[in-house]
Amino acid sequence: MKIVEAKEVFERLDMGTCIGLMREALKGLAEGTAFQPLRSIHVLPQGEKFGFMPAYLGAEGFYGSKIVVACPQNAGTGFPSHIGYVMIFEAAHGQVVGLADAGAITQIRTGAVSAVATDLLARPESPHLALVGAGAQARSHLEAMLCVRPVKTVTVYDLFPEAAQRFAREMEERFAVDIRVCASVREAVEGADIICTVSPAKEAYLEAEWVKPGAHVNAVGTFTPTTREVTSRLVQVSRLFADETEACRKESGEYLVPLKEGLIGEDHIRGSLGELLLGRVAGRTSPEEITLFDALGQAVEDVACGIYLCR
Repeated sequence: MKIVEAKEVFERLDMGTCIGLMREALKGLAEGTAFQPLRSIHVLPQGEKFGFMPAYLGAEGFYGSKIVVACPQNAGTGFPSHIGYVMIFEAAHGQVVGLADAGAITQIRTGAVSAVATDLLARPESPHLALVGAGAQARSHLEAMLCVRPVKTVTVYDLFPEAAQRFAREMEERFAVDIRVCASVREAVEGADIICTVSPAKEAYLEAEWVKPGAHVNAVGTFTPTTREVTSRLVQVSRLFADETEACRKESGEYLVPLKEGLIGEDHIRGSLGELLLGRVAGRTSPEEITLFDALGQAVEDVACGIYLCR
């Protein structure tokens, strides 16, 4: 049995490879060759979320689960927000193949899935990227967006200014891209072509009037029915896509809150990324419309990475 710790995950699972793995996993989910039940998430006494996320990838002949705890108190510290392992079994005899660090996988694959969404939905000419949040997911998303769009300028806001400054110094050196630290969310997102919200927010903060026509938004940081980053009005005026439609209908605050408010109907989700990849639904229909990808994170994504690392 292999045990793949975080250092090896980061060495072997490069962003380009992971984007390709995510494309195939999401297509398999839409086609039905991959299967996952709704994940089980339990809130612990200190606010941590303990999750069990199983999936079966039939085309690969493996199944597994991510077992992880998400720690919001780690924001702005040196500790990762997600801690745990992805456990992989081979389907023929049920033998355990290996364990791979879930925090590193989550960091890389989340950005990779947003890259798939951005490649499908953002306008080809999208030079300005805005990041709300300056932690591990901001790093992952900057690298991912650079893989699929010609980003020249990056603006970033974080609740902890020192984290944003540290992010800017490190990422400018790594990617040779201009990064400007902003004093507010509004300053960061105004005029942006691509917006990635990667903060552990409790309440919505991204306002519709701050987002320019034709922008694409990746809403990434929240994943429960009562938390969200995007305001109801912005969801209402956007063309909304999910990583998995049924999960979005049951778990996404971005979708469920405006639905409860009567601002959108149950058909407001246009489709999943897998359906977009298979050509079953239309993506962007005009240069002026705002597209919104609501990322919850799916077990097939983690298990696909675990299979790649452990087989």
